[in-house]
Amino acid sequence: MKKEIKFSLVYRDMWQSSGKYQPRADQLVRIAPLIIEMGCFSRVETNGGAFEQVNLLYGENPNKAVRAFTKPFHEASIQTHMLDRGLNGLRMYPVPADVRRLMYKVKHAQGVDITRIFCGLNEVRNIIPSIHYALEAGMIPQATLCITFSPVHTVEYYTAIAERLIEAGAPEICLKDMAGVGRPEMLGRLTKAIKERHPEIIIQYHGHSGPGLSMASILEVCENGADIIDVAMEPISWGKVHPDVISVQAMLKDAGFQVPEINMKAYMKARAMTQEFIDDFLGYFMDPTNKHMSSLLLKCGLPGGMMGSMMADLKGVHSGINLILRGKNEPELSIDDLLVMLFDEVEYVWPKLGYPPLVTPFSQYVKNVALMNVMSLIKGEERWTMIDNHTWDMILGKSGRLPGALAPEIIALAKEKGYEFTDEDPQKNYPDQLDEYRKEMTENGWDFGQDDEELFELAMHDRQYRDYKSGIAKKRFEDDLQRAKDAALAKQGFSEEEVKRMKRAKAEPVTAMEKGQIIWEIDVESPSMPPEVGHKYDPDDVFCYIATPWHTYDKVLANFSGRVIEVCAKQGALVDKGEPLAYIERCEEPA
Repeated sequence: MKKEIKFSLVYRDMWQSSGKYQPRADQLVRIAPLIIEMGCFSRVETNGGAFEQVNLLYGENPNKAVRAFTKPFHEASIQTHMLDRGLNGLRMYPVPADVRRLMYKVKHAQGVDITRIFCGLNEVRNIIPSIHYALEAGMIPQATLCITFSPVHTVEYYTAIAERLIEAGAPEICLKDMAGVGRPEMLGRLTKAIKERHPEIIIQYHGHSGPGLSMASILEVCENGADIIDVAMEPISWGKVHPDVISVQAMLKDAGFQVPEINMKAYMKARAMTQEFIDDFLGYFMDPTNKHMSSLLLKCGLPGGMMGSMMADLKGVHSGINLILRGKNEPELSIDDLLVMLFDEVEYVWPKLGYPPLVTPFSQYVKNVALMNVMSLIKGEERWTMIDNHTWDMILGKSGRLPGALAPEIIALAKEKGYEFTDEDPQKNYPDQLDEYRKEMTENGWDFGQDDEELFELAMHDRQYRDYKSGIAKKRFEDDLQRAKDAALAKQGFSEEEVKRMKRAKAEPVTAMEKGQIIWEIDVESPSMPPEVGHKYDPDDVFCYIATPWHTYDKVLANFSGRVIEVCAKQGALVDKGEPLAYIERCEEPA
């Protein structure tokens, strides 16, 4: 019998690789016992990456969500882990050192055991401080190698980086194959090289399924000493996400490895509940193309999760490009034509920009430059005319050292623009800021939170946190969800009137109890506008007033928890007894 292989369920990344949002805190608390009951996971990825930011975007407190989700796993002795972006913390751009240090203290206090620290450039100067901060806070730092396929990303390149990360105190190494383009044979040799030098180091493999190599890669890394494999589960496994635990377990078991058994009854319950979350609201924001695998991803090396945004970009410029071509009496291009052109341009651009591993945020930078180049070439202009400031920061070294050499034309362009290259420690470009955020919290009268977690949230996601505190985020999400629902119905061919009837069928009318003039909201002296679609009411909330001919103002209560889906009566309108004022769809989620 071969060695034991453990499984980690990447429940956070399953959602992030599929769409815009993840389950609410109450839904995460419901799914956790079933994940535990499945009995096959030694670890669960609970948060990190965009998790906290996404919570804020739909008006939920991410600190409460993390604490609630990690608690049952701790009680079941299952380790929890998060994803962090080194210099960028939990966001897409650099974070001051004092905010980075606070992050590990907060996340450890919230119940997170392991932090997977990665830098999109594999820049050890961005990873090593986080290793120290994590150890200082009592967390397990899992240092990460971002895997890609290029002439410079060799086994020797990666083992040299691993040596420095292990020397800095990392007890674990993650092979993060974010696009699934790592070649199985190379990944096997890399695993073996690290294990031969450091047999005590835990190696965890994370491979997306997009191009179709992930199962072969899993078998290779296990044969060469890997300890833990990241897996997903239906209904959001495979596609651009990760292999399903059932298939991985069967493959490894047949190969002679010791693997845990799966409680299939619990698996089916968890599968059904996850589908319930999709049907509830998450499915409206999931890109259907992320359910598909594509060998074309091997050509460009871009992460599968980017395909949705990339196709949106192409659709956005498609008509404009064909307008240009018609003006030049040239053949028009289909979306597929443009996609192949973009993939070809990524292949052209990537080496000239120094082979940055194509992972957040550098995958976006390379894709954006390639798209702008395609646009320029179609117009008959030169390449490289549209490079944004974030991409220039990467080129100039402000994010760290690039793995490969920049093309001479890029260096010449930088000098022409008067830009200066730097090899300074990237962190020095971003001075401490916690005192500024402490001052803002105090001035606003905001609670710093348990273990300073609210202070951390403001410092990490300042704009989104302010929107969360003001209620704008919740309102924006509700509007976004309603538009998505309406768009889904329209896509099915329903008319506006049919959509209205279907929405009303799932709702309940709030009717006038007597004849009179409708006065929306509660300020009868200077009444405001009717509630907007999506506005949340609780049972005892005043829905509106009816001004009767007898000069009385009679309250109309909501009587149940729900959200407005349609307003039927305008402000000041005369209504008859029993006439619908609005329709509310019942909802039980927390306000």
